[in-house]
Formats: sequence, C-alpha cells, structure tokens
Amino acid sequence: MRSEICDKLGIEHPIFAFTHCRDVVVAVSKAGGIGVLGAVGFTPEQLKEELDWIDEHIGDKPYGVDIVIPQKYEGMGDMSPEELEKQLNAMVPQEHIDFAQKLLADHGVPEWEDGTKTMGLLGWTEATATPLLEEALTRKKCVMIANALGTPPADKVKMIQDSGRLVGALCGKVKQVKSHVEAGLDFIVAQGGEGGGHTGDVGSIVFWPQAVAAAQGTPVLAAGGIGTGQQMLAAMALGCAGVWTGSLWLTVEEAHAEPAQKESLLKASSEDTVRSRSWTGKPCRMLKNDWTEAWEAPENPKPLGMPLQGLVSSDGIRRTAKYAGVANTQAVAFNPVGQVVGQINTIESTRGVMMRLLNEYADAYEKVTAQLEG
Repeated sequence: MRSEICDKLGIEHPIFAFTHCRDVVVAVSKAGGIGVLGAVGFTPEQLKEELDWIDEHIGDKPYGVDIVIPQKYEGMGDMSPEELEKQLNAMVPQEHIDFAQKLLADHGVPEWEDGTKTMGLLGWTEATATPLLEEALTRKKCVMIANALGTPPADKVKMIQDSGRLVGALCGKVKQVKSHVEAGLDFIVAQGGEGGGHTGDVGSIVFWPQAVAAAQGTPVLAAGGIGTGQQMLAAMALGCAGVWTGSLWLTVEEAHAEPAQKESLLKASSEDTVRSRSWTGKPCRMLKNDWTEAWEAPENPKPLGMPLQGLVSSDGIRRTAKYAGVANTQAVAFNPVGQVVGQINTIESTRGVMMRLLNEYADAYEKVTAQLEG
C-alpha cells in the first residue's frame, strides 16, 4: 500500500495516526506509517519535552505535529497570549464556570492538586498555537504540520513550506477543501461526520469523493470511520491518497489513557457517540454522557464559542483524564472518539494494529480483484 505522498514524507505506508501520546507516535512511525502528535493540550515547554522524547526514541523515522488555529474564534487579533487570555477570561460568565464545577463535584471528580480551576488558554488560537508551531519547526524529523480547524493563516503556510515541510489541514465541507487548495496546502484531510473530535456533518462515503474532485490533484487523506483494512481500501478506491486515523489508537497498549477511560471506549457502541459543543465550543464527536446531556438541557447554560468554552471546560478535561477511574468520573469525562468506536473491542499493540490494517487491506483487495476476474 503506497502512494505519492509516501515518497514525499519518506514513509512506507500512507497511514497517518493522530494521537496525543508520544509512544504511539513512535510506534506507528517505526511500523511504516507516520505518527502525528496532537499539540493542542501542551504548553510550549511541555511540547518541547514531548518532542525531545520522540526525537530520542524514533530513530531515523519521520513524524508530524498537529496544531489548532481556527478560522474564526473569539478574540481574534494581534495580541500576546497573555493579553488574549486576560481579555477572554473577562468574557466568560461566572454562571458557566459554576455550572461546570458543579457537574464535576456532583460526580465525585477530585479537584486539581493546586486548587486551580482552569488550565488557562489552550492552543486553540493563533496566539497560543504559534509558539507550538515554532517549536515543532526546530525538529528535523518533523516532516509535516497539520492544522485541525480551517485553513492555516497564509504566513504560517509560508513558514512551514519555506522550512521544507508539508502542510495540510482538516475539513468537513467541500467549500473548505477549495479554501485549502487556494491556500496552496500540500495535502487535505477530508473528515466525515462520523469521525472523532471536531467534525462536520457529512458522512465519509459521501464526502471523500467530493473532496477528491474539489482538491484538483492535491492529495486527500480520508478520515472518519476508518478502523479496518477494508475501510482503507474503500477510501483508496474513492481516490484518496491515504488514511488519517485517530480513534483507532486510543485503546492500544502504548496509549497513555487511564484503564477506566479505555474501558469506556472498549464497551461503547457506535450509537454511544454524539457531536457536542460542550467541551470546545465547536461541534466535536465524543462519548455522550451526563456532561454532554447537561449542556443540552434547556434550563442550563449553553456552550460558549471557541475558545471561551475551553476556558470553562479545561479543568474538567485534565481532571477527568487524571482521575478517570475515581467515583463516577466517566459520567462527565471528556472522551473524544468517532463512531468507529463500535469496532474497537480489544486492546492491541500499535504494531499489531498496523499489521492488521495492511493484511486486511491486502485480503480485501484480493477479494475485489477476484470478483472482477470472475
């Protein structure tokens, strides 16, 4: 399984693995794909530590980094991260903070050790994502950058391409594909609505071929609902140059998630997910639970826009991750995942997943070929 983008990135197979876990990044790259580290939850100092570790353990294999600079967000403008955070904090109603804190307390989620109620402004703005990007561009083995929300600003595209790296972005609508093409991006990640994290609402099997047509030759990576080699073959048959996977790596042996979180994912069906604005302020697919339901109730506060809702929920993100198995934490935990979760029922090694995908792809290809010959 190979396409032109493999040669550009120096990888064996066009399997891209989005993950927040450095161990998974290394394992996927060593198995012939390419691990892409999601940087949004890190400070620049934390990202440096993660990339130092990856550089030390990945050998001569390449990897990528995923950042988040939305096209539109509250507080857009030219100011420092500190100034932006101060401005945005003043815009968050106390009612929303109190509501979030009560949800966590009512479910027995322990407070953060130092008593703080927020992680601050995460990398969901240009001001906070730029330092992360600059750190990534100091790494020789980082060969690509992806933007998770919208077309990256023109100066960032130039910065990345001038460094000799590929730059791409995710999207869920044809008009967004066209925007990426006009911006001169090197690849496009077309994510169907069944995918995990931030998604649109058009299904993959419909969106992928439309994205390929609109991309006008720019390589398209298929995302949303890919958990088997058969699904990979379907994406490639529709003209995609590779696959972008995320949910698949949440429960592997190397993933750093707490056992209780992995258990929730392994037990979930495809019907147990929902697109909700309750954590980030933009539609994001995750496991539905008391938290997502509470923010939808008509008598309760409504989610704010990005990144304001993140200032409300960031404390919940870190607390439900760290204390995943305590009390009734899973009922209010942030568990972003796609509908493919219904196919993820056992814990595999990262290398095992890679080998399974490739073997299933080959078997499916042979079956289709045999049908043609018959």
